[in-house]
Amino acid sequence: MLGPWCSPTGSPAPLSCETGCGEGSWILVCRLLVPTQVSLLSMEEDIDTRKINNSFLRDHSYATEADIISTVEFNHTGELLATGDKGGRVVIFQREQESKNQVHRRGEYNVYSTFQSHEPEFDYLKSLEIEEKINKIRWLPQQNAAYFLLSTNDKTVKLWKVSERDKRPEGYNLKDEEGRLRDPATITTLRVPVLRPMDLMVEATPRRVFANAHTYHINSISVNSDYETYMSADDLRINLWNFEITNQSFNIVDIKPANMEELTEVITAAEFHPHHCNTFVYSSSKGTIRLCDMRASALCDRHTKFFEEPEDPSNRSFFSEIISSISDVKFSHSGRYIMTRDYLTVKVWDLNMENRPIETYQVHDYLRSKLCSLYENDCIFDKFECVWNGSDSVIMTGSYNNFFRMFDRNTKRDVTLEASRENSKPRAILKPRKVCVGGKRRKDEISVDSLDFSKKILHTAWHPSENIIAVAATNNLYIFQDKVN
Repeated sequence: MLGPWCSPTGSPAPLSCETGCGEGSWILVCRLLVPTQVSLLSMEEDIDTRKINNSFLRDHSYATEADIISTVEFNHTGELLATGDKGGRVVIFQREQESKNQVHRRGEYNVYSTFQSHEPEFDYLKSLEIEEKINKIRWLPQQNAAYFLLSTNDKTVKLWKVSERDKRPEGYNLKDEEGRLRDPATITTLRVPVLRPMDLMVEATPRRVFANAHTYHINSISVNSDYETYMSADDLRINLWNFEITNQSFNIVDIKPANMEELTEVITAAEFHPHHCNTFVYSSSKGTIRLCDMRASALCDRHTKFFEEPEDPSNRSFFSEIISSISDVKFSHSGRYIMTRDYLTVKVWDLNMENRPIETYQVHDYLRSKLCSLYENDCIFDKFECVWNGSDSVIMTGSYNNFFRMFDRNTKRDVTLEASRENSKPRAILKPRKVCVGGKRRKDEISVDSLDFSKKILHTAWHPSENIIAVAATNNLYIFQDKVN
């Protein structure tokens, strides 16, 4: 039986090792495929968007480059789940409502809306092609019946409004029922338009376009806790935006040197504190994290706190600088901790201790001996993301061979799970996987030499309050729910 994962008070319950990282605890709710085509419909057409979107859920045996999922994000309630892909499209899934007849369908997600967010562009001044790939999606808290989200490619951030329409006005005075203008001479009576029921239609409309503020590629966007501002970060600068102002932003971090030959590090990720609107962190390619306070100065080039772990000289190698680069940084929901992901590890930092992390988890340490081949095939530059669960007790991140890892901070237990098409039968229970480094290999183990490095879990998301996770593997989106005993 599947059900919500909450304490009797309704707040997220701490995750035990039996339910969080235990054997056979995660069950496949559904597997969805990103559409290979999107029909662009004008907003005037009265077409049931739900029916159009559902036609995309075909099981394709192939995937083009444009179909690869590039970001996954739950909204603040967890009822909606948005994915962006390399083709510039955003697909939003809505959670199935529970009914008495179909209790088991509560965790399933169905297509809610699909729209083209970004198009490919070309910068003629710099002879630079701008990809349509969606780098990040961030939801805004819901204030009314509509939903709002931010999506960004390398250069432009857009604010989208997603709303429902189930009524349409009829009985215009100057137009007939087909929308054509009437001859004023034939109009003899005054009619009051009325609203008539219609099939539900989901519309996505761009409300703001924030462009022309980044010279380099945008790698992060983060909504502030005041919900009036957000920031966008590229390799060398971080800009602060107001949602109501599209033609002006404030540069709050600028690490570009006067001479680009002196450049030693770049910004890799940035995020606002979940509760304090004046505080944010950003990570660098040198494996450092800087916490900044916007109350100190308008330009936050001087950090308030600096987090860095001293390197062990015995582990230093040619690849040390590359694998120490931080690919993702996330505040915990409580705001007390920071989680960072580099190539081989996930680290948890306490905001009150800057000299070393309080926890370090090895994601795939068995790859340390294969760094040379990973460097040759460019896999060593892959940017893995990491996420917290709702109570900050478990963290999740991806690996190769479609493996993803979970670490229970309380019990220190961990588990490796696989999101693959072979075990994607409905309600299939995931079995823990183990990687064999050398010597005799057991029946249920996989050799490190047979790992498929083309299959990688870069993007994951965790439901804000329940034990539901979304895992993106190429053009497939897997949604798993914890099995409730």
